[in-house]
Amino acid sequence: MTTSVTATATPPLLEVNHLQKYFPIKGGLLQRTVATVKAVDGVSFAVKRGETLGLVGESGCGKTTTGRTVLRLEQATAGEVLFEGQDVLKAGRSQMKKLRRDMQIVFQDPYASLDPRITIGESIAEGLLIHGIGNANERRERVRAVLDKVGLHTNQINRFPHEFSGGQRQRIGIARALIMEPKLIVCDEPVSALDVSIQSQVLNLLKNLQREFGLTYLFIAHNLAVVEHISDRVGVMYLGKLVELSGRDDLFRNPLHPYTKALISAIPQPDPTVRRERIMLQGDVPSPINPPAGCRFHPRCWIAKDICSSEEPAFEEKRKGHWAACHFAGEF
Repeated sequence: MTTSVTATATPPLLEVNHLQKYFPIKGGLLQRTVATVKAVDGVSFAVKRGETLGLVGESGCGKTTTGRTVLRLEQATAGEVLFEGQDVLKAGRSQMKKLRRDMQIVFQDPYASLDPRITIGESIAEGLLIHGIGNANERRERVRAVLDKVGLHTNQINRFPHEFSGGQRQRIGIARALIMEPKLIVCDEPVSALDVSIQSQVLNLLKNLQREFGLTYLFIAHNLAVVEHISDRVGVMYLGKLVELSGRDDLFRNPLHPYTKALISAIPQPDPTVRRERIMLQGDVPSPINPPAGCRFHPRCWIAKDICSSEEPAFEEKRKGHWAACHFAGEF
C-alpha cells in the first residue's frame, strides 16, 4: 500500500500513515536494548469528520497504543499523524498545546483517570484553567453546563470521585473531554469496566453528544457487539497491524479476513434458535517481540498455505471501501 486508507474523497479530519510504536526491552548490567516490542507496526487509516471509527482486536494487539500514539501521549517510532492537515508528530510545544484542545481522550478506567484529592468540578475545569479559558465564574458555569449534558446533577460539582458510581465517573471523564469543545475524542475502551446495563447508557450518551456537537470518535474496544452498535466503520487489528478495515455493515456481513471471521463468530446471539458456526482459533497470540514471518496470523489460520508463512500480504482494497491484508481474502 502506497497511500493512506482514506474514508472518502473529502479531506479527513485525522489521517494516520504507516504509524509505528516500538518499545525497547533493556537487559544486562548496562541496560542495553536487547529486544523490541513491536506494539504498532505500520498502521494506516483515516477518520472523516463526524464519523466513528472502531478499532477492535484481542488484548495486546496494539489498539490502545495506536490511540495514545495518535494523541502523542506516546512518542511514535515512525510514521505520520495528520490532524486537519497538520503533522501532530512534528508539532512544537506551543502547537501541540493548541492541538490538545481539539484532540481529547476518554480513558478506560474512570476512577484511575480522576484525581481523588480534588472535586469533580475542579477536575473537569482543569483543561480550561491550563489553556487560560474564562475566569473562575465562567469556568464554573461551563462545568455546570457540561455536567448537565452528560446527565449529572449540577449540585454534584463539589463532590469527590469516590462519591460516584463507575458509570457516573465515566460520565465525568466524558465531561472532562467535552468541556474543551474538541473535534476528535479517542475513546479507549470507555465501557469495558462498566456493568452491561450501564454500558448501553454510556454508548447512547456518546452517540447523542456526537449528533449534538458534531464530534468525531476513534473508538477502541475488544467487544465487537459494542463496536457494531456505535461505529460507522471498523478496523480490525492483530499483533500490531491492521488486517481489515471496512464499513460496519459490510464487515459484519461479509468479512474478508479469517481473523475477523473468527471474532464475529464469537459474538453471543440473543436468539437461542439462531445457530452460528463457532470458529475456535488454535494456539496463543505470538509474541510482538518476535512476530511470525509472512502473515502474522498464519500460525492460527485454518486456510493458511505456504505463501502465508513466507510473504506478508499487502493491506489493499479488495472491494470498494473494504480493505484487507490476506492472500486468500474471503476464501473461507
